[in-house]
Amino acid sequence: MEANLLEMRDIRKSFPGVQALRGVNLAIRAGEVHALIGENGAGKSTLMKILSGVHRMDAGEIWFDGAQADVGSTMEATRMGVSVIYQELNQLPNLSVAENLFTGREKRRSRFFLDQRETLAQAARYLEDVGLDVDPRTLCKDLSIAQRQMVEIAKALSVNARLIVMDEPTSSLTDREIDLLFGLVRRLKAQGVAVVFISHKLEEIFEISDRITVLRDGECVGTVDTADCTEDQLIQMMVGRSLTALYPKREVPLGEVALRVEGLNAGPSVKDVSFYVREGEILGFAGLVGAGRSETMRAVFGVDPMESGAITVLGKTLSHHSPSEAIASGIGLVPEDRKLQGLILGMTVRENTTLASMGETLVRGFVSRRKEEEISAGYVRRLDIRTPGVEQKAVNLSGGNQQKVVIAKWLATGSRILILDSPTRGIDVGAKKEIHELMGELTAQGVAVIMVSSELPEILGMCDRVMVMHEGRVRGELSRDEATQERIMELILTTKNQAS
Repeated sequence: MEANLLEMRDIRKSFPGVQALRGVNLAIRAGEVHALIGENGAGKSTLMKILSGVHRMDAGEIWFDGAQADVGSTMEATRMGVSVIYQELNQLPNLSVAENLFTGREKRRSRFFLDQRETLAQAARYLEDVGLDVDPRTLCKDLSIAQRQMVEIAKALSVNARLIVMDEPTSSLTDREIDLLFGLVRRLKAQGVAVVFISHKLEEIFEISDRITVLRDGECVGTVDTADCTEDQLIQMMVGRSLTALYPKREVPLGEVALRVEGLNAGPSVKDVSFYVREGEILGFAGLVGAGRSETMRAVFGVDPMESGAITVLGKTLSHHSPSEAIASGIGLVPEDRKLQGLILGMTVRENTTLASMGETLVRGFVSRRKEEEISAGYVRRLDIRTPGVEQKAVNLSGGNQQKVVIAKWLATGSRILILDSPTRGIDVGAKKEIHELMGELTAQGVAVIMVSSELPEILGMCDRVMVMHEGRVRGELSRDEATQERIMELILTTKNQAS
């Protein structure tokens, strides 16, 4: 048996009201790709934050390269040879790519002067290694999410890490970028670097990993060789039950047109977009990263300014085009980035749930905490939000439960048109099914749902119609019967060929 590079033994960690880890064991060999999977809240991120020095464990031991390690800070973890790429990118947006790569490790000509030439030269080499063709002087805020993700991977390479943790690294990458990433992971493996790969996409797990460790409810369920297990077995280990239909599409009668968008123009990413969605319908938006889907939804909701076009809700044309008018008209937007745009992390579940419907909580002009508690507790039960109580801060919830709080916020406003931008991004299979079931319940109540997703099986499994976007324009509309992965990709690739 090969020697282990890393051993985490009987790791325990608790937070107020939550026992996050209950004696977890994890062993990683040098030169292997080890997948770490489990439902949201299973303890994956907490375990990795202990390894990287973000959290202190309550009990347990960490052994690295045969010696016991005391990881008290992120700098100590880096010196030890551990680098973590978090799903929520940890960057300074107003600094350049090169400056972000070497923050805390600046290249210097002398004690008081930085060596800009060497910094840019080294940054260019690392960017080339990950296949990212951008000027290292570019500000990070001017990059797409996918490009910023690749910058984080380049940063991990720059510290010569012996173990790299990748937390949902492909969540914002295109197929081409995923291929580049997997090629990079295989090169790292050949060089003896260990990679811990955290993902909810089981097809990626089977493609890239050598072994898989499954966590559930803060405990280690087991470690298996990837070649010796099946997808059904992994799901059974993750959720403790078999998962039948991941896409439980409900067939419901469609009502009147709830939302109609005509000739919408909003910046370079939204060009003459027109579509409609009916009551009880799920309308999907498919396309590659950067196609303009999210920008379209932001413009419809009034977050981004509309240059021209018309938006009509239940026959009434919106006049002021602002988020407040959209909310008053019955539109709710679950944004792509729930932490930055959907939640106030320092607030409680109670406060976040009622944030957009405070008028319903007023008594004699003052916010009634009792009403807030009643509303939020009702949605905690309805959506099965796993939290010790409504006073738990949103920052302490798992990603899946945070997403449910964002959805609850809009349901509390009585939204009749719900825009879901990547609603299951970074969500485990159990929570994903729950959100899909919720979508079915809403359509049965006559709610019109618009879903943006980069997962074609999700689009095909849940949607009544599909709009295909490319470079800011709608390139095609497909009925449920017409829509296939091949037909969607054909529309995208055909437009590419036409454009070239």
